[in-house]
Amino acid sequence: MAMAAPKIPPVIALTDLRKRFGLGDAEHSVIDGINLTIKKGEFIAIMGPSGCGKTTLLNILGLLDSDIEGGYELNGVSVSSMSRRRQARIRSQQIGFVFQSFNLIPRLSVIENVALPLTYKGLGKVRRLERASDMLRTFHLGEREYYRPHQLSGGQTQRVAIARALVNEPSIILADEPTGNLDSQASHIIMEELSDLHTRGNTIIMVTHNPRLTTYASRVITMIDGTIQKDTKKRAKKTHKKVVT
Repeated sequence: MAMAAPKIPPVIALTDLRKRFGLGDAEHSVIDGINLTIKKGEFIAIMGPSGCGKTTLLNILGLLDSDIEGGYELNGVSVSSMSRRRQARIRSQQIGFVFQSFNLIPRLSVIENVALPLTYKGLGKVRRLERASDMLRTFHLGEREYYRPHQLSGGQTQRVAIARALVNEPSIILADEPTGNLDSQASHIIMEELSDLHTRGNTIIMVTHNPRLTTYASRVITMIDGTIQKDTKKRAKKTHKKVVT
């Protein structure tokens, strides 16, 4: 008799998740009892008005904020049972962050910025730069390796930020308004890059105010006042040929 295959836990499982700010009469819940399950390979778009808790939720999922109530399991393991050192290791190896503000270090070259996360893996300098160079070529930025961030266009800068987020080969990508500072052409390029990563099996969770970007997602979550108002599964947008500037 064949043995049943072991059940694979969801990548993320939240149970009655809560996050409060303030004390006494000034206390309020920015995350108010969220239940959410995210499976491997989903592309989630989180929408909602400013102040509804989208970015706070993303920070919690990225282990940047552990002062929470309720349950959070990452790949079947309770986050509350993890030491801070283990959480930091997971952040550096399994989770890639893409921010609206890019967060590149101005004094470092493009290749040095991309190589930076690899220092936590204990790789030598030559190997780090080789890995970073390979990743930059993937994003058609090989000729910009030794530019400084201020010498790049907005779209190029965001692609560098994505390259940095992916250099450790994370399984989860968290993107907070990744096209918020970009024009429509650059936004299209960035979304096609994220869509391509989704087709490779990465789990992507993206916060956005732009309803047009939800066409790339396989699931759209709408938040209101710290709660999930709507959770809709949909067919992800087909990828288009990339346009590179």
